[in-house]
Amino acid sequence: MPTHHLFTSESVSEGHPDKVADRVSDEILDGFLRRAPQARVAIETLVTTDRCVVAGEVRGADVNIEELARRAIRDVGYAAPGFHWESLRFESHVHAQSAEIAQGVDRKDGEEGAGDQGIMFGFACRETPELMPAPLQYAHRILERFAARRKAGDEDLGPDGKSQLTVEYRDGKPVRAHTVVVSHQHSRRLSNAALRDIVRKELQEVLPEGWLGSDTRILVNPTGSFVHGGPAADSGLTGRKIIVDTYGGAAPHGGGAFSGKDPSKVDRSAAYAARHVAKNVVAAGLADRCLIQIAYAIGVAEPLAIYVDTQGTGKVPEARIVRAIRDSVPLTPRAIRERLGLARPIYARTSAYGHFGRPPSEDGGFSWERLDLADGLRAAVA
Repeated sequence: MPTHHLFTSESVSEGHPDKVADRVSDEILDGFLRRAPQARVAIETLVTTDRCVVAGEVRGADVNIEELARRAIRDVGYAAPGFHWESLRFESHVHAQSAEIAQGVDRKDGEEGAGDQGIMFGFACRETPELMPAPLQYAHRILERFAARRKAGDEDLGPDGKSQLTVEYRDGKPVRAHTVVVSHQHSRRLSNAALRDIVRKELQEVLPEGWLGSDTRILVNPTGSFVHGGPAADSGLTGRKIIVDTYGGAAPHGGGAFSGKDPSKVDRSAAYAARHVAKNVVAAGLADRCLIQIAYAIGVAEPLAIYVDTQGTGKVPEARIVRAIRDSVPLTPRAIRERLGLARPIYARTSAYGHFGRPPSEDGGFSWERLDLADGLRAAVA
């Protein structure tokens, strides 16, 4: 890794069209899981001007998909001409899950096979208290601050927005904000200068002390204005912001999206498990950076392979970490689901501001962020 470099990550708000689609898909998933924890759900959503289209496959419950979709859009904040939760045209093209997929997941031996083949990655590093890459973690928090202002009554801010943070690294450690870009939907009466003042104030709250200096470049709505936003201005699709959802480009991505998928789909559950393990490897002091890859085959319970890369920061050989993971952390789909409590309606909240680096909640949300494996991994390595 170079001793002095710049690295950039972006985030998008919950009102970004792609994130609206993710939220609808996950809201529908939660609706099924409330009725039947073993439900099988794979939902894709398209949003565009005055229209929301849902498609996919389900099994195990009966829910009002349209009601859930409209509620999700309302909660995000869209109640204006062009895209209004109540008046938009809704279409559902949801059908029953394929019997061939079902027979691979629900095996006769009582185990659960992976819902698809694929490779999943987990990552953790010591750049932030949350053990996340700094550019992405702070890019998320910037937009969360804007969402909090809007929901607290600031009518000049719209739901749609994007942030981008370029961080300067020295000797492998993040030291300052080099460039910040914020593009945020706003009312006609809010000037770009006023929006810039809001951005600077929020940056002072979000960024670590000393990161925001006179040499930090701050770009706010570089086109000049951002009045028309959301699905009325641009279409959105489920699963189109997978790098925003994970590590902001600081780690590989297996390619599978998360939103709208129940935990039998290892695209989601195994990615959560990989983050859980990687975070605990770092928390256990076994490495300062940890990348984990897990591979699965459809219908097969045990992972085909586990790969660990500590990127030159390991305190013990990587082969010993792999053995410790295999010995102490079961990674079958069923074991992951039970250990992390994934058969619960905890997914709508994950649809914006990242699936990782969020505090675990009392109801089981973000359970993959717990530091409950560190002692076991440390002992297994020893």
